[in-house]
Amino acid sequence: MTLWPFGKDANAAQQNSQDVLATLLVMAWTVEARDPYTGGHLWRVSRMAEVLARRAGLSGIDVSRVAIGGFLHDLGNIGTPDTILRKTGPLDDDEYDIIHTHPSVGARLLASHPLAALALDAVRSHHERPDGTGYPDKLKAEDIPLDARIISVCDAFDAMTSHRPYRKAMTIAEAMAAIRQGIGTQFDRRFGEHFLALSGSGVLEHIVGHSDDGVPLLSCTMCGPILVARRGQGAGDTLHCRNCGGEYALATGPHGTLEARQTGRVGSPRELEPSADTALIRRFIDGGARTAIGHRLRIAA
Repeated sequence: MTLWPFGKDANAAQQNSQDVLATLLVMAWTVEARDPYTGGHLWRVSRMAEVLARRAGLSGIDVSRVAIGGFLHDLGNIGTPDTILRKTGPLDDDEYDIIHTHPSVGARLLASHPLAALALDAVRSHHERPDGTGYPDKLKAEDIPLDARIISVCDAFDAMTSHRPYRKAMTIAEAMAAIRQGIGTQFDRRFGEHFLALSGSGVLEHIVGHSDDGVPLLSCTMCGPILVARRGQGAGDTLHCRNCGGEYALATGPHGTLEARQTGRVGSPRELEPSADTALIRRFIDGGARTAIGHRLRIAA
């Protein structure tokens, strides 16, 4: 099967594929925006997965594909009700059963997509565990696709180091201890140990608590959810809480960092519409995702 007439115009085929990938990334971003407590999760998991894949010695093509999978891994949350995504307390058993469907929902969504091969393993299998107790397929050890084994570690680490309304975020050291404890049962041994080796390197500190390179997360002082600034925003620009709708103005703090200060306004329906960070997505594609796309096109041609 060919994706586009690769032999006739390779540049056009590459550009078309990049544009199609961009639509998937925008969709994933919009799905994430439904949850006011996880802003930047997709970017963070993708960045950590890229770093981990490089640390493990994977090829440039594999690193590129893993980064794409990290960005798209939660695509299946499109089928998760808002009442669950936005719940401010721990989930009950029935709600967990619904959450457990998101990998298979995402896989079905991707199944017939022309770029499915770049992310299908990550989307379907990132909650599998080496001990066979994961979902949706209860795969074990090496039966779990490589991309999913990498993303599983990064996904869990980001969840542990992110604030939730019912618990505080772990420190990097605390989350690393949890990763160490789960190696061989929850996490792949090879990639878990490579991830532990990142401790003290300083690279994770630039990802944890950020939504983009050099862009730390802020939070709503009224109800707690994340406020996501974008690269290039500065003093005077406004942000809105996706939970309560409160408006914040960015201001320069005493140490030169950006702060979010309440304006007393509530955003209009138009201002509260989720809007993907298309500049970040374009940088993501230009920064390495195109490597995996080009490889996929050469295989399909």
